[in-house]
Amino acid sequence: MPSQEDTLKSLREALAFSPENIPLRKHIAAILIDLRKYEEAEKELSEALRIAPNDSELKLGLAEAFSAQGKQSAALVILEELITLNPPLAKAFILHARLSFRNQEFEQALESYQEATKLDHSLRDVAFENQLSQYISVEEEDEYGGRVPVEYPDDDDEPIAEVERPSISFKDVGGMDSVKEEIGMKIIMPLKHPELYEAYGKSIGGGMLLYGPPGCGKTHIARATAGEVNAGFISVGINDILDMWIGNSEKNLHHIFQIARSEAPCVLFFDEVDALGASRTDMKQSGGRHLINQFLAELDGVKHSNDGVLILAATNTPWNMDSAFRRPGRFDRILFVPPPDEEARRSILEIMLKGKPTTDIDFAKLAKKTKELSGADLKAVVDLAIEAKLKESMKTGQLMPIGMKDLTRAINQVPSSTKEWFATARNYALYSNEAGLYDEILSYLNIKK
Repeated sequence: MPSQEDTLKSLREALAFSPENIPLRKHIAAILIDLRKYEEAEKELSEALRIAPNDSELKLGLAEAFSAQGKQSAALVILEELITLNPPLAKAFILHARLSFRNQEFEQALESYQEATKLDHSLRDVAFENQLSQYISVEEEDEYGGRVPVEYPDDDDEPIAEVERPSISFKDVGGMDSVKEEIGMKIIMPLKHPELYEAYGKSIGGGMLLYGPPGCGKTHIARATAGEVNAGFISVGINDILDMWIGNSEKNLHHIFQIARSEAPCVLFFDEVDALGASRTDMKQSGGRHLINQFLAELDGVKHSNDGVLILAATNTPWNMDSAFRRPGRFDRILFVPPPDEEARRSILEIMLKGKPTTDIDFAKLAKKTKELSGADLKAVVDLAIEAKLKESMKTGQLMPIGMKDLTRAINQVPSSTKEWFATARNYALYSNEAGLYDEILSYLNIKK
């Protein structure tokens, strides 16, 4: 039996004698896609569309080739046209559903998937349904052919959030002096001197938004803040909030705030908060807007007092957040958390290597060599050096200490993870900075407007 490669060769030979044979080109493109030769398939389909520009099957094949290569925008342009055809193409809807899912447009993904399976039940994909159900409610048909949400089962026994008692404090955070000072004034001092704040009628609580490139210690400083004042600490990620059942994301968010209120003083930390608080003007679906409104209501503490609840949040993209979050009483203090400076890098490396076998480490020299590296990058440097020494120790049977050469070699292997972030942030700071929110970025980059 000939292989697909042999078949492909024969078909190409036939195509040389009949270059405008569209069915033949479709067959060749299908084999190329099966062989994962997506670029070749793209060329074949594009050439076929030059001959037959209105052929919907060719367009669908091209969209599939684009999607497989990660060219999502190009694929979506084609699919947006195909899903409006009459009669519609079921396979166009299923591909549109998958691309919408990749873009985190979950309700659109569900809508396209349901349309695909209604047109062609054989396209049903249980695995994809399970993926969808992690983010939005699954619906089923009622007796009149309409769609209703499946009821949410009671599951109150499972805790949504866990309260930690961090053992670290500011002394365990290398550098970040200006950030520590701001947090000290906004969060720590009110807890240490409550009588002063009570005298002035100021409540103990409030929110701060930490932003900056990834891996620069935003989560670490939040945990250390709780340890500094011996407060509880609740770390909240997007998966702790979002639920597939309609209305339950809001319920989860309220529950977490209630836990923090009952554990006051408590630091409530939202990581990647932009995923929960994206700008409502950019949202096509109402579910996300309802969640943001709930978030704002919880921050305001209208029905429940937030006294003693210290709210910190971290984001890499503050420009994507809804402006309502920056109003007084919410995240009204916004702090830029830059990559560690030279002194901070030295301190971070000392903390990371503390208690490990080392010899003749010149931390000041290492700090100079690691300019532009984030805290996460520095951890990667130390991890690489340790891994190299572990291999060496296993070979020799002796404990081999980490030296300057090991760390220098590791530094040369770890690229800065902050450069890409600053390239984007620079544009926002220069051109979308009417209120001066991002002046600290320009200052850090030594750019004058």
